[in-house]
Amino acid sequence: MGNRGMEDLIPLINKLQDAFSSIGQSVNLDLPQIAVVGGQSAGKSSVLENFVGRDFLPRGSGIVTRRPLILQLVNNKAEYAEFLHCKGKKFVDFDEVRAEIEAETDRITGSNKGISPIPINLRVYSPHVLNLTLIDLPGMTKVAVGDQPPDIEHQIRDMLMQFITKESCLILAVTPANMDLANSDALKIAKEVDPQGLRTIGVITKLDLMDEGTDAKDILENKLLPLRRGYIGVVNRSQKDIDGKKDIRAALAAERKFFLSHPAYRHMADRMGTPHLQKTLNQQLTNHIRDTLPGLRNKLQSQLLSLEKEVEEYKNFRPDDPTRKTKALLQMVQQFGVDFEKCIEGSGDQVDTNELSGGARINRLFHERFPFELVKIVFDEKELRREISHAIKNVHGVRTGLFTPDLAFEAIVKKQIVKLKTPCLKCIDMVIQELINTVRQCTNKLNSYPRLREETERIVTTHVREREGKTKDQVLLLIDIELSYINTNHEDFIGFANAQQRNIATNKKRAVPNQVIRKGWLTLHISIMKGGSKEYWFVLTAESLSWYKDEEEKEKKYMLPLDNLKIRDVEKGFMSTKHIFAIFNTEQRNVYKDLRQIELACDSQEDVDSWKASFLRAGVYPEKDQVENEEAAPADTFSMDPQLERQVETIRNLVDSYIGIINKSIRDLVPKTIMHLMINNAKDFIHSELLAYLYSSGDQNSLMEESADQAQRRDEMLRMYHALKEALHIIGDITTNTISTPVPPPVNDNWLQDSSPTPQRRPTPAASQPPSRPPAVRGPTPGPPPTMNPSPAFSTSPAFGAPPIPSRPAPPANAFNSSQDPFSAPPQIPSRPARIPPGVPSRRPPGAPSHRPTIIRPAEPSLLD
Repeated sequence: MGNRGMEDLIPLINKLQDAFSSIGQSVNLDLPQIAVVGGQSAGKSSVLENFVGRDFLPRGSGIVTRRPLILQLVNNKAEYAEFLHCKGKKFVDFDEVRAEIEAETDRITGSNKGISPIPINLRVYSPHVLNLTLIDLPGMTKVAVGDQPPDIEHQIRDMLMQFITKESCLILAVTPANMDLANSDALKIAKEVDPQGLRTIGVITKLDLMDEGTDAKDILENKLLPLRRGYIGVVNRSQKDIDGKKDIRAALAAERKFFLSHPAYRHMADRMGTPHLQKTLNQQLTNHIRDTLPGLRNKLQSQLLSLEKEVEEYKNFRPDDPTRKTKALLQMVQQFGVDFEKCIEGSGDQVDTNELSGGARINRLFHERFPFELVKIVFDEKELRREISHAIKNVHGVRTGLFTPDLAFEAIVKKQIVKLKTPCLKCIDMVIQELINTVRQCTNKLNSYPRLREETERIVTTHVREREGKTKDQVLLLIDIELSYINTNHEDFIGFANAQQRNIATNKKRAVPNQVIRKGWLTLHISIMKGGSKEYWFVLTAESLSWYKDEEEKEKKYMLPLDNLKIRDVEKGFMSTKHIFAIFNTEQRNVYKDLRQIELACDSQEDVDSWKASFLRAGVYPEKDQVENEEAAPADTFSMDPQLERQVETIRNLVDSYIGIINKSIRDLVPKTIMHLMINNAKDFIHSELLAYLYSSGDQNSLMEESADQAQRRDEMLRMYHALKEALHIIGDITTNTISTPVPPPVNDNWLQDSSPTPQRRPTPAASQPPSRPPAVRGPTPGPPPTMNPSPAFSTSPAFGAPPIPSRPAPPANAFNSSQDPFSAPPQIPSRPARIPPGVPSRRPPGAPSHRPTIIRPAEPSLLD
């Protein structure tokens, strides 16, 4: 007992599952569900039972299946069943399964024909099944009976739709043969969810219960009311057979006998019956598996390719080989040096697109962060003027000076130059931190040898720290050199004459007016009462800050001139994840609407620093905290006489000019000094001396001890590699050993939209003739009777006896029309089924339309003359 077709597929699935489980993955074939839909008592449950090969579903008249039964078949060595609502209880006797289904149905729906959409979940474990899901659904009905609600038709329809709308569901549209096919609810609902007909198979049941003298031959040959995948006729057990415990095997034999002995079906008996339905469904499963295989193969091949390079190193691996350890040590140190240099200098291959490398970060420090720190110190206007005023007065002492003293200029300049030491040392510290992070990043490849990694990190970091002292000394020496001699003959220095005529306003060096300095997204922080925070696209130019709705820059929200603007830091809120800075007007004017300052937020501190550096380029400088100084300042500082004011202004211009020269020099020399004394030296050290330090630091064997994780990883990688190759080989075998069937061509199934109750009187649609049938077997296409001569093949066919004649298909429907049908005259042929010789099957039921083409009986060839 069982489904042989399904059993043939089981080894194929098991092979695939073995191949994937060997590499620690599950094979996701996602086999289609199979759902049966149809009217009440159409034989849906019987069809499903035949497919499983087990007798376990409730039977009877009227509505028997009153809840959806989701039947999961699981391939297993032992055979038993489990219900989801009876966890842990195993049913070995399938009669008990049927009783439990009936009891569970009654528990929810009552015993008086009520229905429920709550499914019963049954799992059947058996060595004779595939991992499939079969769904037994309630029959469609029109009239409520018993406890059924008035809208029973819609409830059942919605229930069916939940299952059959899924693309992975094959629909068996079951219609009894003793019902008009054009009124089939099953075919109609299948057409709605599967308009192409790719997953719908028509199943005609109860062929043995048709009225005597009628048959479903035209339907089963897919001529009348055609479907893309055609129809399959089955003969299920009757209620008497079920009550009499007739075995499914015996029922299949009786079905076979019926099709072979029935005159209308014997010529297509090989395409009828439950075994052929099983075969068709299994071919669908095979097709699905074959369609899934390319994706699985690609997945395996990509994994194999990614492993091949690493596996190459391990193929001839011997852990205790001293030559291997020496070679590995040399290779790893060399690779570490190459990686470090690529991180610093940049590289075209293997570019990281997720984050900045060490070199890019150091570049950012040199050209954004360091200039920003310098400008923060230099541009402090009020404090500088106060210091100049004090210096002039202190140089003159008790005397009243007539000329601007150059000693005051030198004192102020030297004080400003000394302030440069802090940002320079801060820059070195930040570069060292980036270097150490880069070293750690590059030693990640040494994880296989933990001791080697630790020693490498320690040696290189120690060397970087040693160079830190020398670099700082050299940078401080640069500043001391600048302090040692104030060169007022520098070509860029403005001199006293120009300083006196120069105006502060002209001293503000701005970029080209229309030059765009930066664009990007920023969040504008405004209180909820005034609209709340919102993200805008900001554009910073040399003269203004504008923001737009988006990056297309079509809808401008506001444009803010940069005159008299400064930047100040804002503390991050308690719950805020953003980093904020503010722009305000030094003359206490509103910046935007009625706001004295606007707060702009970025996602990271790096973005804030970058925006601040961009504002510096535009001439917007950071604010200094001057409250304490202003409070402590004596009142006479600001009550200067005109002569002193002119002298302060002159020295201010001179200091501004000279500090600009120093600033330029320091911004150029400090990065060069750091590069030479620290970064390039570290690269040279790694390339030339690291290996010697490693050898002197300890035993080579202890350095090259492999971590337990690495040994395990190597073994797993080799096992995975061989398993992947085996899995690909198995998939290749399956691909070559299974046969895929093409999708049938589309048919004209517009009849499914029509509601005509008498489709038999309609001419057969032209598209119903299967295109695969060669025209040679049926002779010339019939024409008008006077010019028609029988072909030799046709006229001699009676000599082969009665049985071969029914196997010849009818001529194409488009060769005839109602006005010139050569067979429309003699009506007596289909009306006399009893006179036909016993060996020739009946072609047409008594009420068949006269305009349909009819195959001629062998006793009357003269009708063609």
